[in-house]
Amino acid sequence: MKNWLLTIVGVVLAIAGVIWALQGFGEIGGSFMSGDSVWAVIGPVVAVVGLALIALGLLRARAHGTPRA
Repeated sequence: MKNWLLTIVGVVLAIAGVIWALQGFGEIGGSFMSGDSVWAVIGPVVAVVGLALIALGLLRARAHGTPRA
């Protein structure tokens, strides 16, 4: 998988995870996820996976000598 694609997927997952977590904690309303503790657990897990993908993409780009964005 291309390094930039890993990074983009990681950013999307990190953002989605934060939004899901905030909905699960009841900070963002207007959704079936609001106030549901399941999303308060799933959100941070997804965000951490996203951050790991971002780090992996950037580290692989650095190792291969491609310029970082």
